[in-house]
Amino acid sequence: MARSQLVYLFLFGVIFISLQLASADRFTVGDRQGWNPNVNYTVWVEKRKPFHVGDWLVFYYQSGMADVVQVDEAGYNKCDASNPISNYSKGRNYAFQLNHTGRYYFICSRGYCYGGMRLAILAERLPPPSPPSSSHSNSAARCRLSPALLALAVSLLSAAAAAALFYFHL
Repeated sequence: MARSQLVYLFLFGVIFISLQLASADRFTVGDRQGWNPNVNYTVWVEKRKPFHVGDWLVFYYQSGMADVVQVDEAGYNKCDASNPISNYSKGRNYAFQLNHTGRYYFICSRGYCYGGMRLAILAERLPPPSPPSSSHSNSAARCRLSPALLALAVSLLSAAAAAALFYFHL
């Protein structure tokens, strides 16, 4: 493979990774209340949706008092953790990435599920970017990248371009 092809492949990879990073959101389940009893997670979901593939759910809970169990719909409806998809109870937090479209169900198996400590999420595909408007608005305002991720993408591209120039001048 020619050097120029390798450089283009590398630059494409950097751009692809930067765009993937820009599309994922991180949600703290329950916001400041965290993953605890007596929180209405149905209302929390309604305020935060839509959720997309690639997004992260972060559960914060009291160590030894709660856990996060991913179950199927029947387990969710019955607060039954006897057939878990996954189970996490170590530490004080758990991060879970929504990696496919569809419904995800989580409960606490320590008895708090009956008091509402359960969560149902629908992960959707990330919508395609909207076409540019014909108005003269600021193009940065239409960009889905946050300022921090935009700066990261520009830095990565600049570093890749500098490395490519250095490589070709050797």
